Amino acid sequence: MMKVVILAGGFGTRISEESHLKPKPMIEIGDMPILWHIMKIYSHYGFNDFVICAGYKQHCIKEWFANYSLYTSDVTFDFSDGNRVIMRDKHSEPWHVTVVDTGLNTMTGGRLKRVQKYVGNEPFMITYGDGVGDVDIEEVLRYHKAHGKIGTVSAYNFRQNKGVLDIREDGTVQAFREKSNLDGDLINIGFMVFEPEVFNYIPGDETILEYDVLGELVHIGQLAAYTHRGFWQCMDTMGERRQLEAAWASGNAPWKIWD
Repeated sequence: MMKVVILAGGFGTRISEESHLKPKPMIEIGDMPILWHIMKIYSHYGFNDFVICAGYKQHCIKEWFANYSLYTSDVTFDFSDGNRVIMRDKHSEPWHVTVVDTGLNTMTGGRLKRVQKYVGNEPFMITYGDGVGDVDIEEVLRYHKAHGKIGTVSAYNFRQNKGVLDIREDGTVQAFREKSNLDGDLINIGFMVFEPEVFNYIPGDETILEYDVLGELVHIGQLAAYTHRGFWQCMDTMGERRQLEAAWASGNAPWKIWD
């Protein structure tokens, strides 16, 4: 089964209210880390083999997975019989999770290079540890296989949130209108697929995936983009976290595609 790499090693400086205590991917939406939400999206499509590129406060990620059954099960602590711990109504995911300490200051491309031995010589998926969406993973894979290039990124029209001015060349305002989903730039939202040849373009820890690797693939005509037209939201700030929290609390979180 194809492996899923998740970049989870950054400092999360723009959400420092929470990230000074834990890595950004471990910040909760509902009662579970956003990392869990991302993994549930992939698991919904049958992809359960994860490689987590940890770095900043990497021990938090390892400890959370080590205690996952404790967090998600009813537990009896029997102090009358040698401090036994009995898991009841135990819930477990069908996951195989490898958490790798990829260094504190390693760049995104370098983090990917450091987990190459766990990915192996086969195609793999990779995404960021701070963004969720109702991305059709199977469709992204079909698109990747159809074009035959080294890499595929998922693109999203990240609409701007202000009114829009249509201006003629002479400076005259032709129209003022409210924003729409057609306004804004197409951005890379992760949910990427790569052939193993991508590792040839990562010389070391200082390599930045977004600029060095993707830039080079663009230069040689080996990068394609799948346009996602559904929901996507990252969690860079506390305001964005509150948006995701409110959506989850409503019971209608768009990224919750699993049962």
